[in-house]
Amino acid sequence: MAEPNELSQRVRDLINTTGYRHNDRLPPERELCLRLGTTRNQLRRALAELEAQGLIWRHVGRGTFVGSRPVLNLTDVTYLGDQIKPEQVVGVRLTVEPQLARLAALHSTRSDREQMRLCAEKCRAAEDWRTYEAWDNNLHHAIARSTRNQLFLYFFETLNSVRRSIVWGQPRKTLGPATDYSSFREHDQIVSAISKGDSEMAAQTMMAHLKSVYSRVLPASIQTDH
Repeated sequence: MAEPNELSQRVRDLINTTGYRHNDRLPPERELCLRLGTTRNQLRRALAELEAQGLIWRHVGRGTFVGSRPVLNLTDVTYLGDQIKPEQVVGVRLTVEPQLARLAALHSTRSDREQMRLCAEKCRAAEDWRTYEAWDNNLHHAIARSTRNQLFLYFFETLNSVRRSIVWGQPRKTLGPATDYSSFREHDQIVSAISKGDSEMAAQTMMAHLKSVYSRVLPASIQTDH
């Protein structure tokens, strides 16, 4: 039977390779036990370890979900989504996420950085926009989680939940990103700066990436004072 650390890594690999997005529900414990060839007690110990790391969260009666426990309930997210304009979301992202990248450069572990690289690679390999956006979301969440700052993670997850509740209306002219899609290179630059521990470059590349994205999605939201 697998050791707890080995089993935890296998569950992590399952999440990474299957393309689960933040807050997606994992299969029931019985199914996971069959897929991983383990007992329920061993699986629960592995899940407890991953939950302590903020990689999953569990709710009795509902199941196991990817990412750390949400900070807002659905009613709150819906309310904020109705109150907040897309331009305001962009402004907050431009304020918060460069700082998250800066902290990630200072506090991320080797495992964190490997996770970021995997997400960037999965973005590049995505054959459709849905898959790309799932892995892009995972990358940004991995950066936020690696800061080891629960308050910043709280703000990020609140922001991310609201952002995903808004209909942006970006037209898609292709089934998926082109092989030379600019975000691929931008992701690599962010991850490279974080991996080198260059906090200022990490913040700058994150800012450049977000401005690049929103110059296409919502050009009016990019102000010269950001």
